[in-house]
Amino acid sequence: MEIPIVLWGASLALLILLSLMSPATAYFHNYKPLSKEDDRQAMKDRYDRWAAAHGRNYSSDEERELRFQVYHLNVLFIEQVNSQNYSYKLTDNKFADMPNLEFRIALLGYKPHFHNSTSFRHGNPLGFKGLPRHVDWRENGSVTPVKNQGQCGSCWAFSSVAAVEGINQIKTGKLVSLSEQELMDCDVNTGNQGCNGGYMDKAFQFIQKNGLTTEEEYPYRGANGKCDRDRMSNRKVEIRSYENVPHNDEERLQAAVAHQPVSVAIDAGSSEFQFYSHGIFNGRCGMDLNHGVTAVGYGEEDGKKYWLVKNSWGADWGDSGYIKLHRGSRDDRGKCGIAMEASYPVKD
Repeated sequence: MEIPIVLWGASLALLILLSLMSPATAYFHNYKPLSKEDDRQAMKDRYDRWAAAHGRNYSSDEERELRFQVYHLNVLFIEQVNSQNYSYKLTDNKFADMPNLEFRIALLGYKPHFHNSTSFRHGNPLGFKGLPRHVDWRENGSVTPVKNQGQCGSCWAFSSVAAVEGINQIKTGKLVSLSEQELMDCDVNTGNQGCNGGYMDKAFQFIQKNGLTTEEEYPYRGANGKCDRDRMSNRKVEIRSYENVPHNDEERLQAAVAHQPVSVAIDAGSSEFQFYSHGIFNGRCGMDLNHGVTAVGYGEEDGKKYWLVKNSWGADWGDSGYIKLHRGSRDDRGKCGIAMEASYPVKD
């Protein structure tokens, strides 16, 4: 379900404050507004085409002008990054008129916490050298089309649902699109808070107890709601339990992903991540886990290793809704913290 971006009805002063707080401004200490009228008009024309393509409607001329200034600054940032010889590229995607802070508040909803140790069924270090070099669960028919959480911090639900969809297809041969909205409405006693964020392992606990119905039966609304017990009772998929991947260990994470899609938490708050287009992402990101996604494979291109990660920002973000994250980081926590808090459902 595609949820269009709905711009905040914020005051002009707040939007200016947000734009000034964008990490992208760090690249432009000496930035000055375009002085040549023809250069400014060229940027205006580009912005008008972008706004029309993304269906932007603003509440006032003031907001439109400010959004243009934010867009302009972001485009300069994107072009500066793309001028470097990096293994990834950025683009002025649907988030290009959003200051980074606004983007982070609207889209990121994972709540970091330290996983307890559980059993781990996918091998030991002596067996990791025998893992396949390339895994893409899309090729096996185990991944549903990319979904869109909209401006709701429900990434935790999309991450956990994608992992359950994957293991269900692997075990039954049937790919069934499952309901994120059921988790948002009904999983409310474990610390999960719908659009206000949550945890994938706690979602697995809910599914272990209650099963999960289909997306068709309980469709996504992109907002918190009251649990529909009748729809919830029509469970279509069940899991037996879940397991956590040992912390800060990319080899064990690789072993898990070789067997099934895995829920992972990452730091997706940087401007580079916001505007990612394609390639193997090795740009700026920290370890402040704030976004739930799903690792659905891994591989190597031109001697560079990557994780194949399914996001929930629609197919018009990134590489058709996916990002390739650098794999084999010198930091045990992995790129953007991908190896810090990974978990997966167990069906039998």
